[in-house]
Amino acid sequence: MHFSYRLRSAYDRPVIVALHGGAGALPRSRMPAARQAEYREALLSIVRRAFAILEKGGAALDAVTAAVVALEDCPLFNAGRGSVFNAEGRHEMDAAIMDGATRAAGAVAAVQRLRNPVLAARKVMEESPHVLLAGKGAERFAAAHRLPLMPARYFATEERRDALRKNLKGHHGTVGAVALDGRGNLAAATSTGGYTGKLPGRIGDSPVIGAGTWADNETCAVSGTGLGEAFIRAALAHDIHARMRYLRAPLGRAASAALRNVARLGGDGGLVAVDRRGKVVMPFNSDGMYRAAMGRNTRARAAIY
Repeated sequence: MHFSYRLRSAYDRPVIVALHGGAGALPRSRMPAARQAEYREALLSIVRRAFAILEKGGAALDAVTAAVVALEDCPLFNAGRGSVFNAEGRHEMDAAIMDGATRAAGAVAAVQRLRNPVLAARKVMEESPHVLLAGKGAERFAAAHRLPLMPARYFATEERRDALRKNLKGHHGTVGAVALDGRGNLAAATSTGGYTGKLPGRIGDSPVIGAGTWADNETCAVSGTGLGEAFIRAALAHDIHARMRYLRAPLGRAASAALRNVARLGGDGGLVAVDRRGKVVMPFNSDGMYRAAMGRNTRARAAIY
């Protein structure tokens, strides 16, 4: 299922949030109905929580932060708690956030102990002169700003351990959110545990501004999920922005073309994106993508296939 719609408020000012919990879901025939329902319930709860911020006049930046924090805290998804294991049986997580009003951005990469990497990414954006901090340096920076560090056992789940034991190489585990607030500001945030069995130190597209994460009030906000190496090489998120800005392509056409570029590089996955007029698209070329969206006067919707 693919859904795309445009929402407007009574004052002709759309307010909307959309999120994803990763692409590459199991084929429908292999995912029990109860499991599908569990994912949908989690997605709907989180998108409603994020939209409540916008409904009360909050900022898009706060809405995407809240959405990704909730996704990181939910062990169903591969970010924060529930992150996959690398080849050494450790967790290394990446996250990024971007403010469409200013194009300010922050990111962290290859962090092992941050409960919520997206909060550290926001601190990098707001409290440092940098865009991307990695590894121990990022963790020291986060600790200095009183963000919680957790022991390795906090992030582990038996399902992720089993995936490592079976040498499963799924590469689509990522979460993210995009939002448009009542002031017309866009924002995007993305967080991931990477993929099972990755080499230590591997960094994907999620914390790379312009690859897995992008926001610019002139065009759109994007959060991607898929084969990170292909998303980086295709500069997926910025490609969508560039097609809209320079070719005047509408969001849907720009997103589809950018995803085709990823496919040409042997990659699959998907994305969620919203433009400055409130149109949302959620294209994917994998088996499925966990996704949800909610706007003013429009009920929350969630889908996997």
